[in-house]
Amino acid sequence: MADIDLKDRKILYELDLNCRQSNTQIGKKVGLRKDVVSYRIKKLEDEGIIKNYYAVIDAYRIGYSLYRYYINFQYVTSELRKEIIDYLVNYKNICTVAHAAGKYDLIVVVWVKNLNEFHQFWTQALDKYGDYFETRVFSVYIYGVGFVQSYLLSNSINQEERIELETFGVSGTTEIDEIDYFLLNELSLKARSSLIELAKKFNCSSQTISYRMNRLEKVGVIQAYRVAIDLSKLGLKRYKVDIYLKEYKQRKNIIKYTKKSPSLIYISTSTGISDLEFEFVVESPDKLIDIIEDISTAFPNSIRSYGFYGDLKIYKETFLPKLF
Repeated sequence: MADIDLKDRKILYELDLNCRQSNTQIGKKVGLRKDVVSYRIKKLEDEGIIKNYYAVIDAYRIGYSLYRYYINFQYVTSELRKEIIDYLVNYKNICTVAHAAGKYDLIVVVWVKNLNEFHQFWTQALDKYGDYFETRVFSVYIYGVGFVQSYLLSNSINQEERIELETFGVSGTTEIDEIDYFLLNELSLKARSSLIELAKKFNCSSQTISYRMNRLEKVGVIQAYRVAIDLSKLGLKRYKVDIYLKEYKQRKNIIKYTKKSPSLIYISTSTGISDLEFEFVVESPDKLIDIIEDISTAFPNSIRSYGFYGDLKIYKETFLPKLF
């Protein structure tokens, strides 16, 4: 496990808040000189704690919906398992293919323009591999809220004021052109690229890049600029919790209460899975259970049951459907 101090954690927090901040801006907030911030960021990158910087793209804003399938296999050899995974990874509209330890063999997330487009994908998948799917759980993603990674500074932040960085889901749409798309794709992979670097790549002026980015931010296509952290380097793990309620009317109150936890990084709303979907970053399953039991104590007789899973093995993860 990497040994990082409070200054490093503050830098990571600021990068997650907005990774396009300059090192000078970050330095003023964390109390370090620009050159020291640059050195520390480079060290965090070299040690693999910082994996990359990415823009959060709300594909709903450009006319897509998100559908999820949770699959368990049957009668599958290691060779056939690899063949199925490769098939899903190479399908252009699939944005996530992952294994979740202990609950699902595969989690598949696909962006589609309409239900017919999804039906075509799923029918093809079933024709090829349906005999090897023991269970299939379907879910339509509706809405999500992502929070800054406050667990980095859990002892020095106001837990009543969790910062929401991402809010996306069913909403209005906006038109983007081919240049917008390729700019979004670049930012989803390298969000700290300077305006000059981006202008050179797209053979235009930095003012043009700035204008396009500002527009995409204003209409909500770009939600945030964040940092991807290798949690294992910090001795942490990410878990998803599915909660099934006995008293559904308590749902909003439970959400409001749980938002105060610095370990909470995401809340999802979907159909077909559970009443509440929370994602936490914690040291261990025991810590996660402590959080869930705290919620249960605060809302007695409101939670019927829950389940959780984590330790995802990612086979594919993209942030933008292929448009061109």
